[in-house]
Amino acid sequence: MLDQKTRYLQIAFNGDLAEVTGILPKIPRNDGILIEAGTPYIKREGMKGVRTIAQMWGGKVVADLKTADGAEGEVLMARNAGATAATVLGSSSTETLNFFVEACKAAGIDSMIDLIGIEDPLKVIRRLRAPPDVAVLHLGRDEESTRGKVIEYRHVNRIKSKYDIIISAAGGVDLREARSAIFNGANIVVVNIVSGDKPWTGIDSNENITEIAQQFLKTIE
Repeated sequence: MLDQKTRYLQIAFNGDLAEVTGILPKIPRNDGILIEAGTPYIKREGMKGVRTIAQMWGGKVVADLKTADGAEGEVLMARNAGATAATVLGSSSTETLNFFVEACKAAGIDSMIDLIGIEDPLKVIRRLRAPPDVAVLHLGRDEESTRGKVIEYRHVNRIKSKYDIIISAAGGVDLREARSAIFNGANIVVVNIVSGDKPWTGIDSNENITEIAQQFLKTIE
């Protein structure tokens, strides 16, 4: 389970199995690094893809399911594939969110609520029987290029003043944004592996992955 006193770097794979097998071995082994099986990756590779990451990494693995319904079944699939955490959409029904948090607790993995597109994250958490382990403040990939759209760090203190939970910052994160996320109270920064021909921000798959990961770890210390 994640430690609230530790700062984590979450590296997300959204491509395919070939990308994972080519890049994952270059990421330095560190207890402060989470490896994410991103939503597009899971859609391509399924639970086999999650299992491959879990077997190769041997550490903390996030299955970015973005569950919208059928929470218990999806949590068990992720856990059985080796994931140590999974995500649910904050826009899902209250019933789904409650089932998800409870299923993750029973399965012994961390529950993460992805608050992409949610104007008031605290309102979502307040309606639950129990809070998640992690609240993810997420600027969507399609929003990255929209001028003026940013990760809403103003919600960090609002959430932490009410709940003793971990805050994750995701979406368009580079070294500068990682520094800002930690400064504003986030515990986890999520960085995407991206290819050079894409407009998104993250770690370029053609760059020195080991060196850049080390730079991110130093930035969030």
